[in-house]
Amino acid sequence: MNYANLKKHDIANGPGVRVSLFVSGCTHHCPGCFNPETWDFNFGKPFDSDVVNEILEALQPSYIHGFSLLGGEPFEYKNQLGILPLLKEIRQRFPDKDIWCYTGYDFEKDILEDMAKKWAETYDMLSCIDILVDGEFIEAKKDLSLRFRGSSNQRIINVPESLQKNKIILWDDTREFSIYSHDH
Repeated sequence: MNYANLKKHDIANGPGVRVSLFVSGCTHHCPGCFNPETWDFNFGKPFDSDVVNEILEALQPSYIHGFSLLGGEPFEYKNQLGILPLLKEIRQRFPDKDIWCYTGYDFEKDILEDMAKKWAETYDMLSCIDILVDGEFIEAKKDLSLRFRGSSNQRIINVPESLQKNKIILWDDTREFSIYSHDH
């Protein structure tokens, strides 16, 4: 797996100051994508133990609210395999920091009904994620006034509550800085 960028002080991709990893590789190819160079799985640098250590170190300060995972496409299977050990390590070391993930896939149709049934890694990955911003970017629905998403079709989903209740529970930004409970 390759990655395109690592931001150690990101304020655009989730609440608070965050560490954000942009993975390489995406098959969606959304018109108007803000990161088209990341469509190529070979773009960027190899995702190795040095990068993992750099991420874990960057997450240590108390002012870092959490970790955000973007792309490219984190839920491409090749990327799931590379990312899952990192997500498990973050969850173990930093249980009070939240994990956000951005995907062009639809949570119910693509992830739960397809990927999670084919690959155990998909459900394991979901079990580490607090918030999932789902849906392809649609240029005709682009709205710069939206928080933490690019187009109005995209949803900000509370993953643990959605899985527990077996229905979509959207993120409640009135609880923005609360810590989500984890059964990890």
